Amino acid sequence: MTLDDLSQRLREFADARDWQRYHTPKNLAMALSGEVGELTALFQWLTPEESARWQDAPDFAANVRDELADVTIYLVRLADVLGVDLLDVAKTKLDRNEIRFPAPRD
Repeated sequence: MTLDDLSQRLREFADARDWQRYHTPKNLAMALSGEVGELTALFQWLTPEESARWQDAPDFAANVRDELADVTIYLVRLADVLGVDLLDVAKTKLDRNEIRFPAPRD
């Protein structure tokens, strides 16, 4: 599945349920923030070592994957509603960051 395929599927999902009226930029940004908060809460009190072993506990790993999926879904839906090409803006930002933060020279 491509990002465009995912956007289309999410658009169809929302349309089939008449949810597009709720999918305003404000609402989607707030939902995205909530999902990021849920992902953050999973790791909140773990040590760095525990967080690196997130896949060792099957239930925890399933929760992490679910929250990552929720974050992705809301981000892709928000970008679609805003008419923003996520891959293009990510590439542009990364290009800018390579200039702003050059790699150290040996």
